[in-house]
Amino acid sequence: MTIDKSVTLTEEGKRAMEEKLHFLKSVKRPEIAEKIGRAADDGDLSENGAYHQAKEDQGRLEGQIAELEYIMRNAIVAQDTGDRVGIGKHVTVHDEDGKEKTYRLVSSHEVNASLGHISDKSPIGSALMGARAGDTVEAQTPGKARAFKIISVR
Repeated sequence: MTIDKSVTLTEEGKRAMEEKLHFLKSVKRPEIAEKIGRAADDGDLSENGAYHQAKEDQGRLEGQIAELEYIMRNAIVAQDTGDRVGIGKHVTVHDEDGKEKTYRLVSSHEVNASLGHISDKSPIGSALMGARAGDTVEAQTPGKARAFKIISVR
């Protein structure tokens, strides 16, 4: 059995993650190494709060770097899905209250609710995936099922 490890990203999302990875490795990693060196120069490490904090920061940073490297190794850029909803598409819908909302479907690594970027794995995102303008989809959100009429896909 093969496990699909691919991570589908938008072109912009992939570029942003590459830039973040470069920044973490070329700027943050040396900064933390310098902090560790300065703190170690202060003597007794067993009671050196600055040293322990810098080592914790280093651990978190290395975790972020490892995660981003994994994503980049397995990243594929989303293909255009034509008139169907897919990753990278902007979808305008009317909800059951008649309110118009526009979402952009992205991978779970690119979610930004304040920009209307929702995950393709979220209840609303997964309900929209593959649908076309004119379709009505139902999303099982926490608390209740919600219907969305798709107005446009671009």
